[in-house]
Amino acid sequence: MGWQRTESGSCNASGLPAPRNRRCAATALVCAASLAAGAALANSDPLVGLLPAPGGAGLGAAWRFERSPYRGAGTRVDFVPLYLYEGKYLYLHTYRVGLKLESSERHRFDLFLSHRFEGFPYDRVPASLAGMATRQPGLDAGASYEVRGDWGAAYLEVLTDAAGTSHGREARLGWRYDWRSGRLRLRPHAMLAYRDASLNNYYYGVRPDEATPARPAHEPGSGVNAQIGLYGAYSLSERWRVLAGIATTRWSQGVRASPMVNSRFDTQIGIGLVYDFSPGTDTWPERRAFLVRAYAGKATECDVAKVVRLVCTSTQTQDRTRVWSLELGRPFIERANEWPLDFHGYVGLLRHVERDFQPGFWQLNAYMKALWYGFPWSERVMTRIGLGVGVSYAHRIPALEQRDQMKNGRSTSRLLNYLDPTIDVSLGDLLGVKSLKRTFLGLGVSHRSGIFGTSQLLGNVSGGSNYIYTYVEWEM
Repeated sequence: MGWQRTESGSCNASGLPAPRNRRCAATALVCAASLAAGAALANSDPLVGLLPAPGGAGLGAAWRFERSPYRGAGTRVDFVPLYLYEGKYLYLHTYRVGLKLESSERHRFDLFLSHRFEGFPYDRVPASLAGMATRQPGLDAGASYEVRGDWGAAYLEVLTDAAGTSHGREARLGWRYDWRSGRLRLRPHAMLAYRDASLNNYYYGVRPDEATPARPAHEPGSGVNAQIGLYGAYSLSERWRVLAGIATTRWSQGVRASPMVNSRFDTQIGIGLVYDFSPGTDTWPERRAFLVRAYAGKATECDVAKVVRLVCTSTQTQDRTRVWSLELGRPFIERANEWPLDFHGYVGLLRHVERDFQPGFWQLNAYMKALWYGFPWSERVMTRIGLGVGVSYAHRIPALEQRDQMKNGRSTSRLLNYLDPTIDVSLGDLLGVKSLKRTFLGLGVSHRSGIFGTSQLLGNVSGGSNYIYTYVEWEM
């Protein structure tokens, strides 16, 4: 769930100015790796082991609560969308993606990219930070090694700034133990983290040109943090799980001495809920076909809710933006709980064509989708309504989002939440051709948003963009 530091300047990896190119390229790698993510067993990730089945996926939401270490910044509440996918070699755990190079019953070696939840508050600047250059969250590249036994698991992680934010490095030595009883799973852990001077000076140092009589210049230098915590998961049912955790970190002496910092300890609390789409039950289809979906559409100034209700469907925008996309998918659950309800997973590349505004660019979407087909006439003409939820990464900020955010003085982000509401019908049923029974023609909305500015992972963006499109989907 990532119960780490939650202070949130907007995420540069999602499209803020400097240093933009390296950070955005690294975030693109995070999104691309989610196409084939896999089961993680090594490292300090609190979400490790939640989806044990290879090829499994999960969606959910979590909230993190933390009293800011920055003097006068108060308590931060951060919303974290949970995007989980488990495969054989790669894994995605919301803010962390990894490649498993070697694995056995006793050993594990991973390479990973991870979002760093540190930085100044984005919504309210306290007096202790007034006049200072904003400290942004970071993106770390890392390697981890783990050894396991009856006594638990010990791991060593080495991380380095991959986005040019702090230019800092960190080494972590940790231990954890998994305890299970029925539906309850608990995981106590302890960790020591050595942070170099560049990392601590960036987030908790005061530069000479930022010094004031009440805030003297200060360099924390390198130091060792100590952390203890307890994470837990409880299975409400075969698919639903409640997550919770608490962790307390004791800052190193140099950080504690900073005029910006108000406490020796930093405590974070998290709670969340996740739905597990993993295989291994009778709802898993014996034959999983590949799904192919192709669509084309236009931008709209209408809100997604109004488009779905057919209250507003205009595609007249000042830059005449168009999109087209090709997606691949797989069925995950068919007739969940014997209801007329299926769950599919999709990954797709979307092309933006914005000739009057900026060069064309690509967007990567990855999402899970619920499809309901319980209409009285579905036996004669299969009709489905669907809602996809996932993550979207755009190589450039779409024109609609740039104008909307500039008008309201808000930040933009390449990485945003993704929604895909649709309605379609079977072409085979309409035309009376059995071979086209599983070919669907439909309408949909491609929607990117930052979840009302509540999520640091998504750049604290409030707003987004919408595209109305027509599509065809078929099985292979």
